[in-house]
Amino acid sequence: MAVNEPALSRELRPRHLTMISIGGIIGAGLFVGSSAAIAAAGPAIVLSYMLAGALILLVMRMIGEMATLHPGQRAFTELARLGLGRWAGFTAGWLYWYFWIIVVPIEAIAGANILQAWLPLPAWQIGLLLMATMTAVNLMSARSYGEFEFWFASIKVAAIVVFILLGTAFAFGWIGSQGPSVANLTAHGGFMPFGLVAVLGGAAAVFFSITGAEIITVAAAESSQPAKAVADMTTSVVVRILMFYVLSVLLIVIVVPWSDVRVGESPFTLALSRMNVGWASIAMSAVILTAVLSCLNSAFYVCSRVLLVLAEQGDAPQWLVKVNRRRVPVRSVWVAAIAGIVGVLAATVSAEGVFAFLVNSSGAVILFVYIITAAAQIRMRSAHDASGQAAPPVKMWWFPWTSYLAIAGMAAVLWAMANTPARAVELRTSLLALAVTLACYWLLRRRAPAPPPEPVNADVIPTIERGVQ
Repeated sequence: MAVNEPALSRELRPRHLTMISIGGIIGAGLFVGSSAAIAAAGPAIVLSYMLAGALILLVMRMIGEMATLHPGQRAFTELARLGLGRWAGFTAGWLYWYFWIIVVPIEAIAGANILQAWLPLPAWQIGLLLMATMTAVNLMSARSYGEFEFWFASIKVAAIVVFILLGTAFAFGWIGSQGPSVANLTAHGGFMPFGLVAVLGGAAAVFFSITGAEIITVAAAESSQPAKAVADMTTSVVVRILMFYVLSVLLIVIVVPWSDVRVGESPFTLALSRMNVGWASIAMSAVILTAVLSCLNSAFYVCSRVLLVLAEQGDAPQWLVKVNRRRVPVRSVWVAAIAGIVGVLAATVSAEGVFAFLVNSSGAVILFVYIITAAAQIRMRSAHDASGQAAPPVKMWWFPWTSYLAIAGMAAVLWAMANTPARAVELRTSLLALAVTLACYWLLRRRAPAPPPEPVNADVIPTIERGVQ
């Protein structure tokens, strides 16, 4: 750790990290956002989830490999800096921060809309109350964030497990009176009613909802064994993706005809209603609220830590490099709070317009971050292999072909977005965000060029550091 590097806490325990990794994946994008994906691709949306899940798995494996080669990094975006140079760290870091800073008002608005059915208050007041609560949680300590996430993620996991058990029993005719419902996969226009392009386009929507597995690489910096935590989580994330996303969505399109799913309404609630579960609506509203608050909490945490790391590298204002006595980057937390408050207040003018703008603004941003990360891994691993050193503790499977395959798969998703009218606007706004970020880096470099980052573990990997600077 550098002398001038602010010390974060080491309060997060393994149980916190496990649920943080799960909670980061499971959000309102699964419980509600999956309705739009199902409507756009039909039953074949299962393939979209499998594609997105496979690509996320490859990216996480690459992150795990780089994290074990370079232990001590406090955000996975800094691995791009080590692999490709300062421009990559600047671009990946700011785009990743931008993605999550948009999630803050999105989740606050969504949570306010849910609570409005139970509280006799205007949505904007509820939204500000949620912002105040999450700000307080994240200002207290990393442990308070971890505890909050642990219990909320536990609720989400329990809800999905119950849904999978009920859905499986209904699909095979073990409960209910209509018998097996597997025929719904092909009975309404076929399994792939809108073709392969719709499957690829659906993967773009899925990427937004499935993003979050990499939060563990940020949270691990505040645990006692960061490298081990990252290595463990990157090898188990595929199980969670397959179980919580692919299996639950597959059961939805089996239990109910995909054409009955309405965009904006929870397909989980619809499926439970078809299974004659009387408490479905209230129960799912509570679970969705839990998911929203969990994602809002995670967005606060990630935004504050990534912004702190950018400031340490000289890529953000230096006044952000400050932690309080509880080792919390308070100023970075307040930046996220202000962004959320502005979004909530703006939604009072045009709730649907603001929500749509926020979602469109970040549609493909995370794909850009992942592509940069994959390119960094290819260069870093190639340098490591050329040095003749021992294999890394966590290895990318069948390198380099899987790394190139991951980039090709993400490029295919971008192509599908460009050829899908509903997704093209998201791609354009995301490309604008990328262009602005690169332009800002160019301006910053002209004003104050910075030397490459110091090696994190020069005694272990001196050759790699020389190769990637």
